[in-house]
Amino acid sequence: MGGMDTAGLAVKFEAIFPHLDERQRRLLMGAEARSLGRGGIRAVARAAGVREATVSLGVDEVDAGGAPLGRARRLGAGRKRAAERDPGLVAALLALVEPDERGDPMSPMRWTTKSTRSLAAELTRQGHRIGADTVADLLRAEGFSLQSNVKTLEGRQSPDRDAQFRYINAQVRDSLDVGEPVVSVDTKKKELVGPYANAGRQWRPRGEPVKVDTHDFPDKELGKVAPYGIYDLARNTGWVNVGTDHDTAAFAVESLRRWWNGQGAVSYPHATRLLVTADAGGSNGYRLRAWKTELAAFALQTGLTVTVCHFPPGTSKWNRIEHQLFSHITHTWRGRPLTSHEVIVNVIAATTTRTGLSVTAQLDTSAYETGVQVSGPQMAALPQDRHAWHGDWNYTLRPVPPTPPPPAPQPSRGPERADWAHPALTGMSIAAWEELVAMLTVPYRIQHESEALVRRGGGPPSRGPGAGHPPALTLAEQTLVTVLRLRFRTPRAVLAEIFGVSAGPIIKADREIRPLLDQCGHTVAPATAQLTTLAALTAHAQAHGIDLTPKPKPAR
Repeated sequence: MGGMDTAGLAVKFEAIFPHLDERQRRLLMGAEARSLGRGGIRAVARAAGVREATVSLGVDEVDAGGAPLGRARRLGAGRKRAAERDPGLVAALLALVEPDERGDPMSPMRWTTKSTRSLAAELTRQGHRIGADTVADLLRAEGFSLQSNVKTLEGRQSPDRDAQFRYINAQVRDSLDVGEPVVSVDTKKKELVGPYANAGRQWRPRGEPVKVDTHDFPDKELGKVAPYGIYDLARNTGWVNVGTDHDTAAFAVESLRRWWNGQGAVSYPHATRLLVTADAGGSNGYRLRAWKTELAAFALQTGLTVTVCHFPPGTSKWNRIEHQLFSHITHTWRGRPLTSHEVIVNVIAATTTRTGLSVTAQLDTSAYETGVQVSGPQMAALPQDRHAWHGDWNYTLRPVPPTPPPPAPQPSRGPERADWAHPALTGMSIAAWEELVAMLTVPYRIQHESEALVRRGGGPPSRGPGAGHPPALTLAEQTLVTVLRLRFRTPRAVLAEIFGVSAGPIIKADREIRPLLDQCGHTVAPATAQLTTLAALTAHAQAHGIDLTPKPKPAR
C-alpha cells in the first residue's frame, strides 16, 4: 500500500479499540485515514477488520467537525450483521464460490465471472438480501482473496526429471570449478516490430500516453524479431542476437558463435571446453539433427569441446536464462512500443540489474534457410559422444572433422556384354568403337546434367553422386542400340528383348545418342541386310561367332 504500515495500525487499533465506544473508534479510524492520504481508507479498513464504508463514514464525521455526543450506543446495540440475521447466508455464498471442480454443477454461477456484484445478485435471487460490499466482507472473513492464475502445471513429467536436474547441476559445478565457461541459451518470445502495444507502464506526462496501433497486425516490412540469448553463468553477462529471419538451428548456433567471437574468447582465453544448458525443444532441441550438425562445425572452428545438457521436456521455466536475463529485458522495455530494430537492440543493451547484470545486443539480418535435412549417415559421421546418463539429453561434440562416410554401394546390374560390340554388328573395328564411346562420354554427361538442372528448376541436386538406381543401359549399350537401329533397321521391341529392358530405355537411347553422334561427326552407314526379327538378328550374330543370348530383365 505504498509504504503504509497496516501492520502497525492493526497493533494500535487492537490496543486502543477496547477502551473506545463505537463512534470513537469510527472517528479514530477516520482521522488515521485522513492522515494517510490516498488509499488511507482501504489501508485502515484492512488494519481494523471493518468495511471501507465504516472508515469513510468516520472520515466524513471528522471533516464535519460535529460536537461530541452526550451519549453513545450501548454495547451490542445496533443492526446485527448479515450472517447473524441470515444463518444460511454464508453456506449459500460458499456454494457459489467453490472452485469449479468442487462446486455445484447446477449452479448458474459456475460459468460466470464471480465478482462481488454478481454474487450479491445471485444470493438476492435465492432470497438472501445482501450487497456487494457485504459479500466482500464475508469472503475475506472466510479466508478468500482475489488471486490470478499461477503457471505451475507442467504436463506429464519424465521419471528422470529430478535426476537430470542433478546431473546438470553436477556438470555446471564441475565446469565452473575449473574456470571453464558455462552458458544458458534460449530464444526469447518473438516480438512485433512497430508501433504496437507493449505490456507494462512507464512514467509519462499526465494525459500524454504513447499512442500505438489498435490492432497487432505484423508490419510487412518490419515483421518480427527473434531475440536469441546467451547467458554466462559465471560472469553474470548476457548476449542477445536479435534475428530478423527464421529461428532455426543455424541461427541458434550462429548466435553462440557471435557470442564466443565477441565476448567468450576474450573472457575465457584459455578455455578448452564449453558447457551449454538448453531447453528440450525449439531451435536448440535435443531431437534436432541440424542443431548438432551446426554445433559440430562450431566446435571444429573454435577448437572447443562442446558439451550440451538439455532440461527435460516441460521444464523450460527452470532454464537460468529465463530468470537471469529474459525477465529483466521484459522489465526494461515494459510499456515501450518496439518501433524499430534500433530501439529493440538499444533497449536490450540498456538492461541492467542491482546484482551487476550487463547485456550486449546486436542485430542479425542474415537469412536462415528452413527445412534443412540431415541424413542418417551425416549424423553417424559427427564426432559426437553420448553420455552414459541419458545420451539423448547429454552429449559432447569434439573439435575434429566428421568421419568421411563410406562410398555408397552401387546398385547391382547385369554385366555389360563387351563382345556384342563386334565389327559385324557395329561396322567398325574394336579400337574405333572404343574411341567412339570415349568421345561420347563427356557430351553425354553434360546432356544429362543439363536435363536434370531443368527438371529441378535450377535448384541444387537432392541426391549425392552415384545415388539412386543405375541407368537401365550403359552408354556403350545405348550407343550399340542406336547403331543397330541405324544399320539394320532393327525394331525397338527386338532390341528391348535382347537387352532385357522395356521399350522406354530403347526409345530414350535412340533419342539421346543420335544427336550426340551428329555432334561428334560420326555417320552410321546402313547395312545391305535388314535384321527386323529376333531370329534374323541372332542368326547374323552367330554366323560371326557372337552369342546374342537375351539378358534377363532386372527385378524392380
